[in-house]
Amino acid sequence: MTENRLKHETSPYLLQHQDNPVHWWAWGPEALAEAKRSGKPILLSVGYAACHWCHVMAHESFEDDATAAVMNALFVNIKVDREERPDIDAIYMSALHRLGEQGGWPLTMFLDSEARPFWGGTYFPKQQGYGRPAFAHVLQRLSDAYQTQPDQVRSNADRILASLNERAEDRSEAGFLHSDAMIKDLATRIARAVDAEHGGLSGAPKFPQWNVFWLLWRAAMRFDDAAAKQAVVTTLTHICQGGIYDHLGGGFARYSVDARWLVPHFEKMLYDNALLVDLMTEVWRETQDPLLATRIAETVAWLQREMIAESGGFAASLDADSEGEEGKFYVWSASEIDDVLGRGDAAFFGAVYDVTEGGNFEGQTILNRLGSLKRLSADDEARLQTLRGKLFAHRAPRVRPGWDDKVLADWNGLMIAALSRAAIIFEKPNWLAMSVRAFACIVEKMSAGDNRLWHSYRAGQAKAPATASDYANMIWAALRLHQATGTAPYLEHALSWTAVLDQHYWDDKRGGYFTAAADTTDVIIRLKSAHDDAAPSANAIQLANLIALAAITGDAAYDARARALLKSFGGEIAGGPVGHCGLLAAGLDLDSLVQVAVNGGADSPLVGALRRVSVPGSLEYAGHVMDPAKLPVNLSGKLEISDKSMGYICSGPVCSAPISEPEVFTQRLIQSRRGDAGSA
Repeated sequence: MTENRLKHETSPYLLQHQDNPVHWWAWGPEALAEAKRSGKPILLSVGYAACHWCHVMAHESFEDDATAAVMNALFVNIKVDREERPDIDAIYMSALHRLGEQGGWPLTMFLDSEARPFWGGTYFPKQQGYGRPAFAHVLQRLSDAYQTQPDQVRSNADRILASLNERAEDRSEAGFLHSDAMIKDLATRIARAVDAEHGGLSGAPKFPQWNVFWLLWRAAMRFDDAAAKQAVVTTLTHICQGGIYDHLGGGFARYSVDARWLVPHFEKMLYDNALLVDLMTEVWRETQDPLLATRIAETVAWLQREMIAESGGFAASLDADSEGEEGKFYVWSASEIDDVLGRGDAAFFGAVYDVTEGGNFEGQTILNRLGSLKRLSADDEARLQTLRGKLFAHRAPRVRPGWDDKVLADWNGLMIAALSRAAIIFEKPNWLAMSVRAFACIVEKMSAGDNRLWHSYRAGQAKAPATASDYANMIWAALRLHQATGTAPYLEHALSWTAVLDQHYWDDKRGGYFTAAADTTDVIIRLKSAHDDAAPSANAIQLANLIALAAITGDAAYDARARALLKSFGGEIAGGPVGHCGLLAAGLDLDSLVQVAVNGGADSPLVGALRRVSVPGSLEYAGHVMDPAKLPVNLSGKLEISDKSMGYICSGPVCSAPISEPEVFTQRLIQSRRGDAGSA
């Protein structure tokens, strides 16, 4: 009997659709077998729980009996959570791009019985509109074409698949030379493209784009590039004061639809917040801007309050919608703020947070401080904090946005890495404890044997094959925890997971890591990319990891693999360096990775100096008791227990003499980030 099978799933997104009249299947061999048995084409619908337009299409079409009847009669309908199966999503999103269409979600693809795409799009309205045909009309025409024009359908599928294969195999090394001069020139060009007034790349919509701004920050520190530094500072300041930030509850939304960072798509994603915390932490070290420290602390408080999921892992996201309206949980009217705060306090608060009778978003107000970027006096900021607390308490009983509480290994890796570093820089042991607990969740609940991982965990079930990003990001997390705690097991995890990546994901012919493992059986092609996305690519993160592991272990095989990885994407980088900022930023450390070790406790002046100099990409061992023999090879044995705090700095293979004076240590740190370790 045909039915909706999603009630058997654990993904919150799939469960959102379990009561649809559509006879949904989850992705898997049973659904593909049904397509072959029935002779029907496949309608593949990909989305995620926090996606606003996914909800719109669901309400309009998937919950509509008439539309569902057409879908059920003509197609085998498969629903995929893009966060649970990023490998599947990446394949069919790439296919959509091959059709010349702009990507986005919901992703609506039409496949043959071999799961090969032959046509697709994104959101289709129930009735013709937005320049798009009615969904039922699309369904009928494509079903007719599939049944009456099989040669044309087959030809389309062949061309798309050939194009995907061509992309996967195109790894020409010609035309690319990774050098400081090349990175400096690229950073100069990118900085010119940054909106000088509002930050972010010019135009709208605006995304945080960690890869771009991480490269700019690295260039700012490496080359003393004031323009690159200002581009990052301006961007972070406006993000922190804009409507993209939740000024009452903490946490950043995914992006802003306008050029000013005012109006967000209100969903909060774990990965965005992880990457912003990491970037803000590094920038704070250099600028000591209290705004960044405040936003980091508030975001971590939000994480601890609202985003701890099963077994201590971090949840994936919070929805944009509540009560069927995007942003309803977050917006305010002037009269409601008057009622909560009283007229005098409301006037003071409203002048700072852009509260007006007419509002700034569809008659309502999105709280923001874009009109008053600078912090006020200590007394005024304390008063604002009290008023925000009152509004936060008043907001709490509202119908909350949906919570996607599945634990994803890759996104958890990003947050664990960011939180581990921030915990040390800001001396927050409870933040470190959160990281340790989340790491333990991944290891204990998502291990598949032989050091393999699952990608997703929820309701006591680990599922979905791990992607390269799961390993790369968790290796980064392990390396950060190794630095933060000085304990060996984290390094052991990093080494074992790297071995898994090399065995099951490495492309032996052309180099680089595939997204899917060699033994992942339900993908039609193994994609491989180092191109920047909303989150950094597995190849970019693993390049940094390999460089770090070469320094820690002294094993030249890691260095050789890092160089082969970077070289394998040479043709792609030469053709579009701006799209590979993450990989290029990691490559800066290939010959000059900075390693720092300081003995002494947290109150050591040298430890304090290290926390207040940005050395992006560095390995840092400071402020904890650690066996000197367990330090990276270049530093091993140099930190003997003594009454006097001593520091060592290495840039590449060259290490400084021991340093005990904080001022000298600070200057040597600045020299090291420019590729010079100072006197040997």
